Amino acid sequence: MSNLSGGEGFFQGDQQEIENQQGSQQGNQQEKENDRRKELYSSWMQGTGPEAEFVISTRVRLARNISNYTFPSLAADEQLESIYNLAEAIFRENQDKPPGFRFLNIHTLSQVYRQALVEKHLISPMLSQQTRSRALALADDEIISIMVNEEDHFRIQCIMSGLQLEQAWLEASRYDDLLEAQVDYAFHEELGFLTACPTNVGTGLRVSVMLHLPALVITRRISQILNTINQVNLTVRGLYGEGTDMVGNIFQLSNQITLGQSEEEIWQNLYSVTQQLINQEKKAREQLLNEGREKLEDRAGRALGILLHARLLTSQDAMQFLSDLRLGTDLGLLKKIPVKALNDLFIITRPGCLQYLKGRSLSAYERDLERAHQVKKILHDYQ
Repeated sequence: MSNLSGGEGFFQGDQQEIENQQGSQQGNQQEKENDRRKELYSSWMQGTGPEAEFVISTRVRLARNISNYTFPSLAADEQLESIYNLAEAIFRENQDKPPGFRFLNIHTLSQVYRQALVEKHLISPMLSQQTRSRALALADDEIISIMVNEEDHFRIQCIMSGLQLEQAWLEASRYDDLLEAQVDYAFHEELGFLTACPTNVGTGLRVSVMLHLPALVITRRISQILNTINQVNLTVRGLYGEGTDMVGNIFQLSNQITLGQSEEEIWQNLYSVTQQLINQEKKAREQLLNEGREKLEDRAGRALGILLHARLLTSQDAMQFLSDLRLGTDLGLLKKIPVKALNDLFIITRPGCLQYLKGRSLSAYERDLERAHQVKKILHDYQ
């Protein structure tokens, strides 16, 4: 009897140790996931700034090249490496100055992390695929990011929350000046800055705003408005720019022309049109409320119910339901959910970000499961 009792106690102790180890592993795994979640956050997602209810983010990008060097697509490996080393030296010197910079060698980053950077709008799909002697200089707050050896030698980007075109332009210009003090830019007196793509010649400036326009979509006014926008030298694209679909009622509005206008004229024109779009969206929301408040409440309530209880969520469904939920909270039809949380969900539910968050590759089915889990986890905090 005593032997049996002793054996029983031994196995109980062994089982307890296994459970403790499992609990410790789960705790470590959760801690790592929390750290990765923090990494996926960028300052532009905070949901502050002017017109943040309609404008998710403002982005300013400058294309610059170094004189006497071939554009990256045709440059020899030695030239690409030389530019890479030059850029690294410049940003290493500034890494301890506010806001501080990380200099990331794209080639050493995992494919999943590169995809997450694309989804956070910090690098282009091109840079994520062509990695040799490519880099990203990234400010600690991620407001400034500079791609090295993408289509041009430097792509200087500033991305901010809300409608802040002038502020983003001034901030991007500051880092443009920093680089220009270190290198000789390729510049022509008549044409302006020389770039790999002829559409960027001149100022080399692209400005864009990411807009959430659900009411214009629901009232079916969006097509007519987009056709009008194309006639004033602006273009509208999907969530991730050229060639991407318009999902979740999110649109990117940007300039088409960089030559023949000053930088101020370019961003001021976009600002003016953006304000007109916001006013049109406000009127469309008022119309929807007046014609059928209950329909909007039902739409938003259904979206919230699905997001809170779904076991599987595709990427497209998540974007659409989050858009409906955001409209409902913006109009006061549902309990207020912070814009920051909704912006965070727009990004964290993307395929690359989900996989980076979990620290491993996920199948399409696993992503749908994890997407539903993450949405539910965040939204429950606000119920």
